[in-house]
Amino acid sequence: MSPTAGESERSALLVGERALFVEGDLRTGRKWLDAAYHEAERNHDEQAMARAALGLGGLWVHEHRTAGDAAIVRERQRDALTMLDADSSLALRLRVRLAGEEDYRNGTHAAILAMVTETRRAGDEVALAEALSLAHHCVLGPAHGALRLKLAGDLIAAAARTRRRGDRMMGLMWYTVDLFLGADPHAERRLEELRGALADDDHLAVGFVVGAMEVMLAIRDGRFAEAETLSGNCAERGVAAGDVDAVGWYGAQLGSIRWYQGRIAELVPMLSELVDSPTLSTVDNAYFAALAVAAASAGDRRLAEGMLARLRGRNLAALSHSSSWLTMMYCVVEAAHLLGDTETAAQSYALLSPFARLPMIASLGVTCFGSVHHSLGVASLTSGDVATAIEHLNAAVRANLALGHWPAVVLSRSRLGQALLLRDGPRSEAAHRELALAAQDAAALGMAAPAVAEHGLAAGAGAPAVVCRRRGRQWHVELGSRSVLVEHSVGMRHLASLLANPGYEILATDLAAGAGLLDAAGVAEGVAVESAQPVLDEVAKQKYEARLAQLRDEIEEYGPNGSATDALRVERDWLIAEMSASAGLGGRSREFAGNPERARIAVGKAIRRALSRITEADPVIGAELRATIQTGMRCCYRPG
Repeated sequence: MSPTAGESERSALLVGERALFVEGDLRTGRKWLDAAYHEAERNHDEQAMARAALGLGGLWVHEHRTAGDAAIVRERQRDALTMLDADSSLALRLRVRLAGEEDYRNGTHAAILAMVTETRRAGDEVALAEALSLAHHCVLGPAHGALRLKLAGDLIAAAARTRRRGDRMMGLMWYTVDLFLGADPHAERRLEELRGALADDDHLAVGFVVGAMEVMLAIRDGRFAEAETLSGNCAERGVAAGDVDAVGWYGAQLGSIRWYQGRIAELVPMLSELVDSPTLSTVDNAYFAALAVAAASAGDRRLAEGMLARLRGRNLAALSHSSSWLTMMYCVVEAAHLLGDTETAAQSYALLSPFARLPMIASLGVTCFGSVHHSLGVASLTSGDVATAIEHLNAAVRANLALGHWPAVVLSRSRLGQALLLRDGPRSEAAHRELALAAQDAAALGMAAPAVAEHGLAAGAGAPAVVCRRRGRQWHVELGSRSVLVEHSVGMRHLASLLANPGYEILATDLAAGAGLLDAAGVAEGVAVESAQPVLDEVAKQKYEARLAQLRDEIEEYGPNGSATDALRVERDWLIAEMSASAGLGGRSREFAGNPERARIAVGKAIRRALSRITEADPVIGAELRATIQTGMRCCYRPG
């Protein structure tokens, strides 16, 4: 005998509710609950319609990512609510679900927290458990750690009263997530407890989260090959559970593995597709930033700047502090560093500063990029505040060691070494110690640091060289996207000679004697004139005298007044000063022949004064030059 319509409806409803609330099987739950809803609708069974509509919401918030599916479920729940007694438990649970969904979409949490209070007052333990879990999902941003722990603790207590296994599993899962998000040293103890509970009786949705945490821990330990295998397994489990985040989480995990392997540029095609995937949450902006990092590392400035502009166009400070916000900011800071985007770096520093003590973990423990201090240090480095960068990067090394995040330790030490070189110069023992430790650990882990361009897009091509060009009485000094104008001086002339011949040593006596007039080929061939040479040679003197005569004629032609005359007089006075400075007693050219020590002192002082002027105008360019200019008997510019 075939079952009646009512029996079929109840059977589908029970199977769907068991799959969802007991087994954590979102896919099976949706299938049977959708069938139950249609059957109840045909039978005009309002209670069954309401139960099915409630279950279609799932366990998490925002399970239905496409606009069409989300609207269908929302309308079913609202319609069901109008059919019920407003004081019934089912009506209260539907209101909880609708409040949670609305808050999550808007990046808020006031409405769902109000429902937590209302369910407590009503004494409805099932509604309270559901409200606590949904509220927890709405406060996954970095500012709500204490609130989350309270919600998770209350959910575990409520589960003891509802006696629903699903409530207990969700409570334990949320509590474990909270400990990881807060860098609690006991987080792995709770993870082990959760594994034990799953071993007793599986729960697909919670098991998917546990699998993601295991990937995160493998990445932290530097077990990249194993992490990649685990990530694939985790994605398969997510698909089997019907979790819409399966694709997004896999992308985040693979992206972090490739980042630490120094291979993030390989993921530009994948991230370009994923960034517009409808499976991503409406409050998730991390993939825009991830694509910016990958594109910048691949040398695609246009794409990288476009992704950052998309984020900043929506106002970086106004973006929702969702569960992916910290990882989004990590990527924003790294992309800004690669692009030399000082404005974005400075804004990111201000936004991240309140959360310096936290680890940068994505979602429910999906992956981790180490301490927030690391990003604060990189942002400071990009902005030119080397002292602050060193302070944060030191803190990042300590925090990442405490996390047991060895790849993050390598990156923080590497950046710390770079910052120390900028501050103390190429002979810094502390800098070389940090860089040596980073290289040693990187080799042990089989990782390569992501290509880092020093304030310019040069992934994999080494640091960009500083360029110096003469503009009348000034020098235009460029480093990547940064530039500064500095007044002429003898030290700037020496500096220009060194910058024009990177990697080649020039004798201080040659610089003092005007060797800047030598062509680059002569220096490249190792030409070093040690015989007496005038500071200003005869060819240069003839050119200066000819120009002086021309200037006198032009000044006379333009008359005593006017801006043109003023500019000509400035150039005339400079030429006279140059010729006077080069002349010895009786108008003879000064010579440094036979006195290399005098040349070493004079040239060193002149270059240091020029570097001080550049540093005052732009600390980043100044720090770069201090780290790469070598003075002494032989002087050299050695870019990275």
